[in-house]
Amino acid sequence: MRIDGKRVAVVMPAYNAAKTLADTVGLIPTDVVDHLVLVDDGSRDATVEIARGLGLDVVQHFHNLGYGANQKTCYTTALQLEADIVVMLHPDGQYDPRLVPDLLRPIAEGRADIVLGSRMLHPGGAKAGGMPAWKRVTNRVLTGIENAALDAGLSEAHTGYRAYSRDFLETIPWRRNADGFVFDTQVIFQARAFGQRLVEVPIRTVYETDSSNISLAHSVEYGLSTLGTAARYAAWRRLRVRSRLFSNPIGPRDNWS
Repeated sequence: MRIDGKRVAVVMPAYNAAKTLADTVGLIPTDVVDHLVLVDDGSRDATVEIARGLGLDVVQHFHNLGYGANQKTCYTTALQLEADIVVMLHPDGQYDPRLVPDLLRPIAEGRADIVLGSRMLHPGGAKAGGMPAWKRVTNRVLTGIENAALDAGLSEAHTGYRAYSRDFLETIPWRRNADGFVFDTQVIFQARAFGQRLVEVPIRTVYETDSSNISLAHSVEYGLSTLGTAARYAAWRRLRVRSRLFSNPIGPRDNWS
C-alpha cells in the first residue's frame, strides 16, 4: 500500500551498524515502502552481510568516505530507483522506524518538499528520549543561531531523521556539499535558498549504548562548520557574496514558519 501512489525509498547510511540493523529494519512499515537501501561506509563489522541477509539493496563503500559522502550515494541510488519520496533513517536504533509514514505524509499530500523529524517539537521530548543535557543545550543554541540566519522558526535543525521529495533532490545542489557531518546543515540552508517548503513533525528517539555518537572532536568540528555555513548563507543572502552552495535566487515557495 503506497501513500497517495508515491514510490518510497528508505535509505540508511550505515557505519558499523551490525548490532542494531536487524531490529531497525524489523520496525520499518514496509507496506508504505518500495525500496530499502543501505549504503555501507567501509564498516569493519558484519553490517554488509546482515543487510544482504535481510534482503536490502546494498551499496558498499570500501573505504570510509564520511557521513555526507554516504548520503550522496544514498540519494543517487534512490533517484536511480525512481523514488518519489526518500526517507533517511539511521540504522543505529536511535530514531523510531515506525514513524516513517509520519515523515512521508506531508510530502505525499503536497504540503512539503522536505520534512524534518524533530526531537524538540514537543516540550521535553528530547529529554524523555534520553538525549544528553549537553547535546540538548548545544542543539538549541545552534538551532537558534541558524534560525536567525534563516529568518525561520525551526524547533530543531540537527535531526538525522528526514524525508525529501524527488523534486527537492533534483533542485538543490546537494552533490556540492561537504562529505562530513555538516552535510545535513547545508541541506537545510539550501532548502531555504531554493524556496523549498519545509515541515517539521515530532519524533521519538532512544539513546542506547549501541546508538552511534560522534566524538567530542567531531562535535566541535561540526558546530564550527554549522556556524560557518550560517555565515556563508548570510553573506550570500544579505551581501550578495557568491556561493556554489546557493547559486540560484530564492524561489517563489517561501513558506517557512
